[in-house]
Amino acid sequence: MPSQMEQLKSDLLQLSSPEKAKNSAWFFKTGPGQYGEGDVFIGVTMPQQREVVKPYIKMPLSEAEQLLHSPEHEFRMCALLILVSQYKKANAFIKEMIYNLYIRNTKWINNWDLVDTSVEYIVGAWLEKHPDKMQILCSLAKSKSLWERRMAMIATFCYIKKGNASEALDIASILLHDKEDLIHKAVGWMLREVGKKCSVEAEEEFLRMYYHTMPRTMLRYAIEHFPENRRQAYLKGLI
Repeated sequence: MPSQMEQLKSDLLQLSSPEKAKNSAWFFKTGPGQYGEGDVFIGVTMPQQREVVKPYIKMPLSEAEQLLHSPEHEFRMCALLILVSQYKKANAFIKEMIYNLYIRNTKWINNWDLVDTSVEYIVGAWLEKHPDKMQILCSLAKSKSLWERRMAMIATFCYIKKGNASEALDIASILLHDKEDLIHKAVGWMLREVGKKCSVEAEEEFLRMYYHTMPRTMLRYAIEHFPENRRQAYLKGLI
């Protein structure tokens, strides 16, 4: 009898589409020298993945970890969906196991959608009351891995949603001059969320300190929802 992991893979393959796989490979930049270089897609949409994974939510963690080691992007995404779902319902012991599983497998969580779908719900959530929270997040933010740096930033969404901006602003300051566009977008996005969910004053205080030197994409994301005259003032350096 096939394992839950093998059955899930089979279910996904039955829905696979070469045309969708080709489109996903283009969208997630899998070409030589691009951020998703070498990633493999089978062509299953995210809504389809969320539906297929439902019967497998209680998959043993050992199988979920094995699934996360798959070359196929959709298999890795389903592993993360399972881990997030289990984490939300787990006791503290299992939550710690899932967090540790996540941290030791970051090399497999290697595209922005994989990070954004999972990191705040596992890493952000586990570290919320951890005494070494900022030490761990800062270590990720200083990593050589683009994806670990993005994890550090997006993990803070967990705290932003509860009205706490300090973690996000601290990580944003570390990533302010990162060379990667995907980090510029992540930082700008989280700054925008600070303004929406915590305090626009806190966001603007940060922007006034740094907007002259931060990457343009980061600034544009951060001020996207500002009134047009305010947005233009930042873009023209008039604040």
